[in-house]
Amino acid sequence: MNNNYQPLKQILIATRPHWDRPETRPAVRENFEKMINCRTPALGAEVFASETEEKRVYHTCKSRSCPSCGQRATLLWQREQWNALPDIPYSGMGFTMPRELWPIFRRNRNLLHDLPALASAVIQQWVKMRYGVRVMILVVPHTFGRHLTFNAHLHIMVSAGGLKESEGKWITPLYFDRLTLMHMWRYAVIRYLRTALNKGLLASEASPEELRLLLKTQYERWWNVYVDQIRSKWHFLRYVARYVRRPPIAQHRFTKITDREVEFLTKDLKEKRAVTTHYLIEELHRSHRSATAGLAAAVSAAL
Repeated sequence: MNNNYQPLKQILIATRPHWDRPETRPAVRENFEKMINCRTPALGAEVFASETEEKRVYHTCKSRSCPSCGQRATLLWQREQWNALPDIPYSGMGFTMPRELWPIFRRNRNLLHDLPALASAVIQQWVKMRYGVRVMILVVPHTFGRHLTFNAHLHIMVSAGGLKESEGKWITPLYFDRLTLMHMWRYAVIRYLRTALNKGLLASEASPEELRLLLKTQYERWWNVYVDQIRSKWHFLRYVARYVRRPPIAQHRFTKITDREVEFLTKDLKEKRAVTTHYLIEELHRSHRSATAGLAAAVSAAL
């Protein structure tokens, strides 16, 4: 559709009054501005000329939030990780948390940076107890869901073998206990939040008493932890690269853009089919801003 060419840029231009404000995080404003100016005279150009012809090649923004530049960054990241990681079997994992805890991490974004270290410590502790080994771990933080709402969770790649340091021996295969990992992950996150709360480091509209009750309630429920026992490194890298080096939504998913409304396709996991999601353009802007900001979280590797 011609009117949907570069739809993300269209949306950002249309909603500029909503995000180009002093209260918006500088990193978000900077990346949105880059996307708008990508391949335009605003960023300058290279001029190639002959006696009969002249061609201008406008500079790109090089922001990973940009659909064009993000695609290139994705391929480069995949290539770097592919070369750095040994060609051995891996297990893929997903560590989530209840949606009731998402507002805490959205309000206290600095806490997000510690989640990869918490997950890595949980996994290393479990394999040490079960197999007496150390494993290689790559953690990719992800802060939005398929509907572009805030959703803090982790994608993790773990070597399906480990080094038994006392013997200098590589032990394989390793099989991971999802239930035990869930209990350990839940304990680690709740303990971390309780410590931050006791030190007065949690900004929240809720009172400390309400937060303590919330943490107690969430500690007593089931958390989803996923384990795919054996995967190749390429399978994982291809899956997670789009979360760390590309925009939060692919442009081909947009089916309609008007002055008031945006329509795009998303996956319904229960019905296993594509469904249409509608947003007022201001609502999409607010969701997209959170998702783009979430992409700024660095990939954390514990090797």
